[in-house]
Amino acid sequence: MYRWEITRAALAQRIVAVVRADSYDEAAATADTLLSAGLTTLEISLTTPFALEAVTTMAREVGDDAVIGAGTVLDAASARMAIDAGARYLAAPRLDADTVATAHRYGVPVFPGASTAGEIVRALELGADAIGVFPASAVTPDWLRDVSAALPQAPLIPTCGVTDRTAPEWIAAGAVACALGAELTDGDRDTVLKRVTDLLTRLSETV
Repeated sequence: MYRWEITRAALAQRIVAVVRADSYDEAAATADTLLSAGLTTLEISLTTPFALEAVTTMAREVGDDAVIGAGTVLDAASARMAIDAGARYLAAPRLDADTVATAHRYGVPVFPGASTAGEIVRALELGADAIGVFPASAVTPDWLRDVSAALPQAPLIPTCGVTDRTAPEWIAAGAVACALGAELTDGDRDTVLKRVTDLLTRLSETV
């Protein structure tokens, strides 16, 4: 698949789940729950122990049924390792030109983080496939709406601070997707399954 095809598939449901766990087993169990709930895009944060092994396992198991990425990719070396592990896209809390260049060299999309309009423009100049608004807890949907009005060409993904209750507000404000971590994954399996199912239903009703 071309980069733009992967990006479109990754953002199709307008929700990206961020799996950040204390162990490989916990990450695998969380990922399995999210996928069972019908979610088709998730990333394993590289802050998770044995994160690359988890990426490899999940990517092999789901094949083309879901898009498995790597999160918290801070530099070119980590980018190359994540790609080799099977990550279909990379996400990061910051903008790093070498990370973008490395991923694009191998046909993998990158969603770097930005927190100002200037950083968003710089991310566009470097060829970011989408841009994480990080941390979203520092801004509001109204802020994103204003930025989107000035930069309608910027595909923005609010990250860190979005909840299953507020995600539809961010989408309505112009976000192409929202990234949710613990806000989506905390709780037992039944709780997470219901939360994801309800969120996907509400987003399907958001224009």
